[in-house]
Amino acid sequence: MIIRKMFSRKWIVATILVIVAASVCVRLGIWQLDRLAETRAFNSHVYAVRAMQPLDLPAQVDLTTMEWRAVRLSGTYDFENQVAIRNQFNGDQFGYHLITPLRLSDGTAVLVDRGWIPADGNSTPADWRKYDQPGKVALSGIIRLSETNTPFGGASDPTLTPDQTRLDFWIFVNVARIGSQIPYPILPVYVQLDPNPNQSNPPIPFQPTLDLSEGSHQSYAYQWFTFATLFLVGYPFFLKRQEARKK
Repeated sequence: MIIRKMFSRKWIVATILVIVAASVCVRLGIWQLDRLAETRAFNSHVYAVRAMQPLDLPAQVDLTTMEWRAVRLSGTYDFENQVAIRNQFNGDQFGYHLITPLRLSDGTAVLVDRGWIPADGNSTPADWRKYDQPGKVALSGIIRLSETNTPFGGASDPTLTPDQTRLDFWIFVNVARIGSQIPYPILPVYVQLDPNPNQSNPPIPFQPTLDLSEGSHQSYAYQWFTFATLFLVGYPFFLKRQEARKK
């Protein structure tokens, strides 16, 4: 009787809206469970690579599977081919991150995020040379993957015009594109140097703080499934009461 009433001419539109609303709630619940699975996989990966011994570069492994793993490396900086990443902050101070190729012992190189420099007084590559560290250096940091854009899209780095041979300022550490203007092979990842709490002179190394909690995805999923249940159970109950009032 209730099923027949739900699909009667009077209630068919309301029934369709309830079914659509319940379906949307179920889909949002599944999406939250997918997000939870992704978060757990990410956390598991970070815990696993952090438990590993620091990797010495160069290394014969797939570095693109090693993001967040600690690394040690030594070599010589190539200051002629360094670039800057725009829109970076140190506290409330605006500036850039200085990305410099480090020439390794096997003839390859890796891009190194040496850290933050202030925007004031650093508008050209010539200005960055005051931060040169000549000679061989020994470094430690973490592996990071190449970036192409933000998770939600937005601005992207421009392509080179016919009269350009390089870009000095970038929005993202796009390893492949930056590497295309460097005259030797580079590794497919970059390295962020370990921060030094006692360092106050730029470049100041930076590493992001990771939130390794599971967040609220599971509770949100339960909420969406609860809303779906309320729609599917509450609506027939509402119609049943409407029917009872007529008697």
